[in-house]
Amino acid sequence: MIELDHITKRYDGRTVVDALSLAVPTGEFCVLLGSSGCGKSTTLRMINRLVVADAGTIRVDGADVTGLSPELLRRRIGYAIQSTGLFPHWTVADNIATVPRLLKWPEPRVAQRVDQLLELFRLDPAGYRRKYPHQLSGGEQQRVGVARALAADPELLLMDEPFAAVDPITRDALQGELARLHRATGKTIVFVTHDIEEALRLATSIAIMDKGRIVQRAAPPDLLEHPANDFVRDFVGRQGLGLKLLSVRRVADHLRRDETAEGEPVPQDASLRDALSAMTARHADRLPVADAAGRLVGVITLADLVR
Repeated sequence: MIELDHITKRYDGRTVVDALSLAVPTGEFCVLLGSSGCGKSTTLRMINRLVVADAGTIRVDGADVTGLSPELLRRRIGYAIQSTGLFPHWTVADNIATVPRLLKWPEPRVAQRVDQLLELFRLDPAGYRRKYPHQLSGGEQQRVGVARALAADPELLLMDEPFAAVDPITRDALQGELARLHRATGKTIVFVTHDIEEALRLATSIAIMDKGRIVQRAAPPDLLEHPANDFVRDFVGRQGLGLKLLSVRRVADHLRRDETAEGEPVPQDASLRDALSAMTARHADRLPVADAAGRLVGVITLADLVR
Protein backbone atom coordinates (compact mmCIF):
# COMPACT_ATOMS: atom_id res chain seq x y z
CA MET A 1 0.00 0.00 0.00
CA ILE A 2 1.23 3.48 -0.95
CA GLU A 3 -0.37 6.49 0.71
CA LEU A 4 0.24 10.08 -0.38
CA ASP A 5 -1.37 12.47 2.09
CA HIS A 6 -1.63 16.11 0.99
CA ILE A 7 1.87 16.20 -0.53
CA THR A 8 3.08 19.48 -2.00
CA LYS A 9 6.16 20.42 -4.01
CA ARG A 10 7.23 23.90 -5.09
CA TYR A 11 10.05 25.07 -7.35
CA ASP A 12 11.06 28.75 -7.24
CA GLY A 13 7.75 29.68 -5.70
CA ARG A 14 5.74 27.74 -8.30
CA THR A 15 3.55 24.92 -7.00
CA VAL A 16 4.16 21.79 -9.07
CA VAL A 17 2.26 19.33 -6.87
CA ASP A 18 -0.58 20.85 -4.86
CA ALA A 19 -1.79 19.06 -1.67
CA LEU A 20 -2.21 15.82 -3.58
CA SER A 21 -3.65 12.74 -1.84
CA LEU A 22 -3.64 9.25 -3.35
CA ALA A 23 -3.82 5.69 -2.01
CA VAL A 24 -2.58 2.80 -4.14
CA PRO A 25 -3.59 -0.61 -2.74
CA THR A 26 -1.22 -3.56 -2.87
CA GLY A 27 -1.29 -5.26 -6.27
CA GLU A 28 -2.82 -2.32 -8.14
CA PHE A 29 -1.49 -0.99 -11.44
CA CYS A 30 -2.06 2.74 -11.00
CA VAL A 31 -1.32 5.08 -13.91
CA LEU A 32 -0.68 8.79 -13.34
CA LEU A 33 -1.94 10.36 -16.54
CA GLY A 34 -1.66 13.95 -17.68
CA SER A 35 -0.05 16.44 -20.01
CA SER A 36 3.54 17.63 -19.66
CA GLY A 37 4.10 19.78 -16.59
CA CYS A 38 1.08 18.54 -14.63
CA GLY A 39 3.26 17.17 -11.80
CA LYS A 40 2.95 13.42 -12.45
CA SER A 41 6.71 12.66 -12.67
CA THR A 42 7.44 14.81 -9.62
CA THR A 43 4.75 12.91 -7.71
CA LEU A 44 6.31 9.59 -8.70
CA ARG A 45 9.81 10.69 -7.66
CA MET A 46 8.63 11.83 -4.26
CA ILE A 47 7.60 8.25 -3.44
CA ASN A 48 11.23 7.02 -3.46
CA ARG A 49 12.62 10.40 -2.31
CA LEU A 50 14.45 11.25 -5.50
CA VAL A 51 12.49 14.46 -4.92
CA VAL A 52 11.75 15.58 -1.36
CA ALA A 53 8.20 16.79 -0.64
CA ASP A 54 7.83 20.28 0.88
CA ALA A 55 4.71 19.26 2.80
CA GLY A 56 2.53 16.23 3.42
CA THR A 57 3.27 12.60 4.22
CA ILE A 58 4.16 9.60 2.07
CA ARG A 59 3.85 6.11 3.52
CA VAL A 60 4.86 2.77 2.00
CA ASP A 61 3.29 -0.18 3.83
CA GLY A 62 2.48 2.18 6.68
CA ALA A 63 6.04 3.48 7.12
CA ASP A 64 6.73 7.20 6.61
CA VAL A 65 9.40 7.37 3.90
CA THR A 66 11.15 10.26 5.66
CA GLY A 67 11.99 7.84 8.46
CA LEU A 68 13.85 5.51 6.08
CA SER A 69 17.27 6.12 4.59
CA PRO A 70 16.98 7.00 0.87
CA GLU A 71 19.38 4.18 -0.08
CA LEU A 72 17.43 1.47 1.74
CA LEU A 73 14.13 2.85 0.45
CA ARG A 74 15.31 2.78 -3.16
CA ARG A 75 16.59 -0.76 -2.83
CA ARG A 76 13.08 -1.78 -1.77
CA ILE A 77 11.47 0.02 -4.71
CA GLY A 78 12.14 -0.81 -8.35
CA TYR A 79 12.52 2.24 -10.61
CA ALA A 80 12.45 2.25 -14.41
CA ILE A 81 12.76 5.36 -16.57
CA GLN A 82 12.56 6.33 -20.23
CA SER A 83 16.31 6.37 -20.87
CA THR A 84 16.84 2.98 -19.11
CA GLY A 85 19.91 4.35 -17.26
CA LEU A 86 21.94 1.22 -18.03
CA PHE A 87 25.65 1.35 -17.24
CA PRO A 88 27.24 1.28 -20.72
CA HIS A 89 30.45 -0.54 -19.73
CA TRP A 90 28.67 -3.26 -17.77
CA THR A 91 27.21 -6.39 -19.30
CA VAL A 92 23.51 -7.09 -19.28
CA ALA A 93 24.01 -9.53 -16.41
CA ASP A 94 25.98 -7.00 -14.36
CA ASN A 95 23.38 -4.30 -14.97
CA ILE A 96 20.54 -6.53 -13.79
CA ALA A 97 22.60 -7.67 -10.79
CA THR A 98 23.23 -4.12 -9.49
CA VAL A 99 20.83 -4.08 -6.53
CA PRO A 100 21.16 -7.76 -5.52
CA ARG A 101 24.92 -7.24 -5.22
CA LEU A 102 24.41 -4.08 -3.18
CA LEU A 103 22.26 -6.23 -0.92
CA LYS A 104 25.14 -8.75 -0.80
CA TRP A 105 23.24 -11.67 -2.27
CA PRO A 106 25.41 -14.79 -2.80
CA GLU A 107 26.68 -14.91 -6.38
CA PRO A 108 24.88 -18.18 -7.26
CA ARG A 109 21.60 -16.56 -6.22
CA VAL A 110 22.45 -13.44 -8.25
CA ALA A 111 23.21 -15.50 -11.37
CA GLN A 112 19.98 -17.48 -10.93
CA ARG A 113 17.95 -14.28 -10.60
CA VAL A 114 19.55 -12.73 -13.70
CA ASP A 115 18.69 -15.78 -15.80
CA GLN A 116 15.17 -15.91 -14.37
CA LEU A 117 14.50 -12.29 -15.34
CA LEU A 118 16.00 -12.64 -18.81
CA GLU A 119 13.71 -15.60 -19.42
CA LEU A 120 10.75 -13.66 -18.03
CA PHE A 121 11.36 -10.93 -20.62
CA ARG A 122 11.96 -13.49 -23.38
CA LEU A 123 15.67 -12.75 -23.72
CA ASP A 124 17.69 -15.97 -23.99
CA PRO A 125 20.20 -15.92 -21.08
CA ALA A 126 22.91 -17.67 -23.06
CA GLY A 127 22.70 -15.06 -25.81
CA TYR A 128 22.16 -11.89 -23.75
CA ARG A 129 23.95 -12.37 -20.43
CA ARG A 130 27.34 -11.15 -21.72
CA LYS A 131 26.13 -8.49 -24.15
CA TYR A 132 26.62 -4.77 -23.55
CA PRO A 133 23.88 -2.13 -23.81
CA HIS A 134 25.15 -0.76 -27.14
CA GLN A 135 24.67 -4.23 -28.64
CA LEU A 136 20.95 -4.21 -27.85
CA SER A 137 18.01 -2.69 -29.67
CA GLY A 138 16.00 0.03 -27.97
CA GLY A 139 13.31 -2.43 -27.00
CA GLU A 140 15.85 -4.89 -25.59
CA GLN A 141 17.45 -2.11 -23.54
CA GLN A 142 14.04 -1.24 -22.08
CA ARG A 143 13.46 -4.90 -21.17
CA VAL A 144 16.81 -5.01 -19.39
CA GLY A 145 16.02 -1.74 -17.63
CA VAL A 146 12.76 -3.13 -16.26
CA ALA A 147 14.48 -6.42 -15.37
CA ARG A 148 17.06 -4.46 -13.36
CA ALA A 149 14.26 -2.64 -11.53
CA LEU A 150 12.77 -6.02 -10.60
CA ALA A 151 16.03 -7.78 -9.74
CA ALA A 152 15.75 -7.65 -5.93
CA ASP A 153 12.05 -8.62 -6.12
CA PRO A 154 10.81 -5.22 -4.84
CA GLU A 155 7.32 -4.90 -3.46
CA LEU A 156 6.75 -1.76 -5.51
CA LEU A 157 7.69 -0.74 -9.05
CA LEU A 158 7.78 2.91 -10.16
CA MET A 159 7.90 3.58 -13.92
CA ASP A 160 8.34 7.03 -15.49
CA GLU A 161 7.31 6.93 -19.17
CA PRO A 162 9.60 3.92 -19.72
CA PHE A 163 8.44 3.20 -23.28
CA ALA A 164 8.16 6.74 -24.65
CA ALA A 165 11.41 6.65 -26.63
CA VAL A 166 10.86 3.41 -28.58
CA ASP A 167 9.06 2.87 -31.88
CA PRO A 168 5.33 2.01 -31.90
CA ILE A 169 5.79 -1.70 -32.69
CA THR A 170 8.35 -2.17 -29.91
CA ARG A 171 6.24 -0.11 -27.54
CA ASP A 172 3.23 -2.32 -28.19
CA ALA A 173 5.32 -5.42 -27.44
CA LEU A 174 6.74 -3.89 -24.24
CA GLN A 175 3.28 -2.92 -23.02
CA GLY A 176 2.18 -6.51 -23.59
CA GLU A 177 5.19 -7.79 -21.62
CA LEU A 178 4.45 -5.44 -18.73
CA ALA A 179 0.77 -6.40 -18.61
CA ARG A 180 1.76 -10.07 -18.58
CA LEU A 181 4.31 -9.39 -15.84
CA HIS A 182 1.70 -7.66 -13.68
CA ARG A 183 -0.73 -10.55 -14.09
CA ALA A 184 2.02 -13.04 -13.23
CA THR A 185 3.47 -11.28 -10.18
CA GLY A 186 0.70 -9.10 -8.77
CA LYS A 187 3.23 -6.37 -7.98
CA THR A 188 2.12 -2.87 -7.08
CA ILE A 189 2.99 -0.59 -10.01
CA VAL A 190 2.77 3.21 -10.31
CA PHE A 191 3.27 4.22 -13.95
CA VAL A 192 3.54 7.71 -15.44
CA THR A 193 2.43 8.47 -18.99
CA HIS A 194 0.75 11.16 -21.10
CA ASP A 195 -0.65 8.55 -23.52
CA ILE A 196 -4.32 7.70 -22.89
CA GLU A 197 -4.14 4.55 -25.02
CA GLU A 198 -1.19 3.24 -22.99
CA ALA A 199 -3.00 4.03 -19.74
CA LEU A 200 -6.17 2.26 -20.84
CA ARG A 201 -4.26 -0.83 -21.88
CA LEU A 202 -2.24 -1.21 -18.68
CA ALA A 203 -4.03 0.32 -15.73
CA THR A 204 -6.36 -1.13 -13.15
CA SER A 205 -6.92 2.47 -12.05
CA ILE A 206 -6.08 5.83 -13.63
CA ALA A 207 -5.47 9.12 -11.83
CA ILE A 208 -5.75 12.07 -14.22
CA MET A 209 -3.69 15.06 -13.11
CA ASP A 210 -3.91 18.74 -13.97
CA LYS A 211 -1.92 21.59 -12.41
CA GLY A 212 -0.52 19.40 -9.65
CA ARG A 213 -3.84 17.94 -8.57
CA ILE A 214 -5.80 14.76 -9.27
CA VAL A 215 -9.01 15.71 -11.07
CA GLN A 216 -10.39 12.17 -11.33
CA ARG A 217 -9.38 8.70 -10.17
CA ALA A 218 -11.26 5.71 -11.60
CA ALA A 219 -11.02 2.34 -13.28
CA PRO A 220 -10.58 2.70 -17.06
CA PRO A 221 -14.19 1.87 -18.04
CA ASP A 222 -15.60 4.22 -15.40
CA LEU A 223 -13.26 7.00 -16.53
CA LEU A 224 -14.45 6.67 -20.13
CA GLU A 225 -18.13 6.36 -19.31
CA HIS A 226 -18.32 8.87 -16.46
CA PRO A 227 -15.74 11.65 -16.88
CA ALA A 228 -15.81 14.04 -13.93
CA ASN A 229 -15.65 17.24 -16.00
CA ASP A 230 -14.89 18.69 -19.43
CA PHE A 231 -11.12 18.56 -18.81
CA VAL A 232 -11.25 14.79 -18.31
CA ARG A 233 -13.70 14.37 -21.18
CA ASP A 234 -11.36 16.25 -23.53
CA PHE A 235 -8.26 14.46 -22.26
CA VAL A 236 -9.59 10.94 -22.78
CA GLY A 237 -10.97 12.02 -26.15
CA ARG A 238 -14.53 12.68 -27.15
CA GLN A 239 -13.96 11.02 -30.53
CA GLY A 240 -13.40 7.29 -30.74
CA LEU A 241 -14.96 6.72 -27.32
CA GLY A 242 -16.61 3.50 -28.46
CA LEU A 243 -13.31 1.98 -29.57
CA LYS A 244 -11.67 3.01 -26.30
CA LEU A 245 -14.44 1.28 -24.37
CA LEU A 246 -13.90 -1.87 -26.43
CA SER A 247 -10.19 -1.72 -25.57
CA VAL A 248 -10.81 -1.94 -21.80
CA ARG A 249 -13.32 -4.80 -21.91
CA ARG A 250 -12.35 -8.46 -22.19
CA VAL A 251 -13.70 -11.16 -24.47
CA ALA A 252 -14.08 -13.48 -21.47
CA ASP A 253 -16.79 -11.25 -20.02
CA HIS A 254 -18.94 -11.34 -23.15
CA LEU A 255 -18.47 -14.77 -24.72
CA ARG A 256 -21.25 -17.27 -25.45
CA ARG A 257 -20.12 -20.50 -23.83
CA ASP A 258 -22.50 -22.95 -25.47
CA GLU A 259 -21.86 -22.03 -29.09
CA THR A 260 -19.18 -22.83 -31.67
CA ALA A 261 -17.68 -21.12 -34.71
CA GLU A 262 -15.17 -21.90 -37.43
CA GLY A 263 -11.69 -20.41 -37.72
CA GLU A 264 -8.71 -19.43 -35.60
CA PRO A 265 -9.81 -18.71 -32.03
CA VAL A 266 -9.11 -15.44 -30.23
CA PRO A 267 -7.79 -15.60 -26.64
CA GLN A 268 -10.42 -15.07 -23.95
CA ASP A 269 -8.20 -12.45 -22.29
CA ALA A 270 -8.08 -10.39 -25.53
CA SER A 271 -9.86 -7.05 -25.59
CA LEU A 272 -13.14 -6.58 -27.42
CA ARG A 273 -11.26 -4.17 -29.67
CA ASP A 274 -8.91 -7.00 -30.68
CA ALA A 275 -11.94 -9.19 -31.38
CA LEU A 276 -13.49 -6.48 -33.57
CA SER A 277 -10.21 -6.13 -35.47
CA ALA A 278 -10.12 -9.88 -36.09
CA MET A 279 -13.74 -9.90 -37.27
CA THR A 280 -13.05 -7.06 -39.68
CA ALA A 281 -9.94 -8.77 -41.09
CA ARG A 282 -11.76 -12.08 -41.55
CA HIS A 283 -15.09 -10.60 -42.76
CA ALA A 284 -16.81 -12.54 -39.99
CA ASP A 285 -19.43 -11.66 -37.40
CA ARG A 286 -18.52 -14.42 -34.91
CA LEU A 287 -15.25 -15.96 -33.72
CA PRO A 288 -14.32 -18.98 -31.61
CA VAL A 289 -12.68 -18.21 -28.25
CA ALA A 290 -9.93 -20.21 -26.51
CA ASP A 291 -8.58 -20.18 -22.97
CA ALA A 292 -4.89 -19.93 -22.00
CA ALA A 293 -4.43 -23.68 -22.62
CA GLY A 294 -5.86 -23.42 -26.14
CA ARG A 295 -9.18 -25.12 -25.28
CA LEU A 296 -12.27 -23.77 -27.05
CA VAL A 297 -14.60 -22.19 -24.49
CA GLY A 298 -17.24 -20.46 -26.64
CA VAL A 299 -17.70 -17.71 -29.21
CA ILE A 300 -17.82 -13.92 -29.38
CA THR A 301 -20.17 -12.24 -31.86
CA LEU A 302 -20.42 -8.81 -33.42
CA ALA A 303 -23.72 -8.30 -31.63
CA ASP A 304 -21.93 -8.89 -28.31
CA LEU A 305 -19.51 -6.07 -29.13
CA VAL A 306 -22.24 -3.61 -29.98
CA ARG A 307 -24.51 -4.51 -27.08
